[in-house]
Amino acid sequence: MIITHSTALLADTIHNFSDALTAVPLWIAFVLGRRAASRRYTYGFGRAEDLAGVFIVAMIALSAVVAGYESIRRLIDPQPINNVGVVLAAGLIGFAGNELVAVYRIRVGRKIGSAALVADGLHARTDGFTSLAVVLAAIGVMLGFPLADPIIGLLITAAILVVLKGAATDIYRRLMDAVEPELVDAAETSLRAVPGVLDIESLRLRWTGHRLRAETGVVVDSTLDVVAAHNIAVQAHHALLHGVPMLIDATVHVSPNTTDAHHLLAHHQHESANAQ
Repeated sequence: MIITHSTALLADTIHNFSDALTAVPLWIAFVLGRRAASRRYTYGFGRAEDLAGVFIVAMIALSAVVAGYESIRRLIDPQPINNVGVVLAAGLIGFAGNELVAVYRIRVGRKIGSAALVADGLHARTDGFTSLAVVLAAIGVMLGFPLADPIIGLLITAAILVVLKGAATDIYRRLMDAVEPELVDAAETSLRAVPGVLDIESLRLRWTGHRLRAETGVVVDSTLDVVAAHNIAVQAHHALLHGVPMLIDATVHVSPNTTDAHHLLAHHQHESANAQ
């Protein structure tokens, strides 16, 4: 940057710096997420992870603006690059460092079930490829094409914008309580496999941080007593916890089969009429 006057290296450095900063709010969110639920925050503090995601998106957007501005400025007012070898080495080191960070974040994220941490790891992997772009810029300058540096800077800016779009979409979906359709499929399959469950009346899933919660209503035989219906609800709760990944709690409501209830009511009315 100051030593090399490389726009591509500056853009990559800005991107890597913003990526490193995203680990701070994510760590704070994980710490807050461990706090127990209170009378005000009855679902706990898992949503802090989504707030950290908003900050991450803002940092990615800021890095895109700064990198794009510097690249355009250097295209309008080209400046010679010094120490091309340093730029080349920095790009290779940046790629290696980002890939190590990406592997670690993705592995830990998958282990604990954190989509945000996995996404952050994929973001770091993207940073690694932008570092390789810096290497291409250095090679272009060495071959006598000085404009390769600001052009690569613009390409890195475009890469940041792609990452921004993906990150913003993920955070928007989390804030809007969106879940992956395959999780809904897994929940429905688990409920229908429970003996005594005749139908699924309603089913809702929502993320709280990197954990899922479910609310469902199931239909059972209307002739069952309270204890038997409760046992089915307990089995449904157990099936959901074992059948849906990352689910930590579920609320199960039991409703009688309305068709059976109507038939039973008509039968009682008929018997009463005959008795009279």
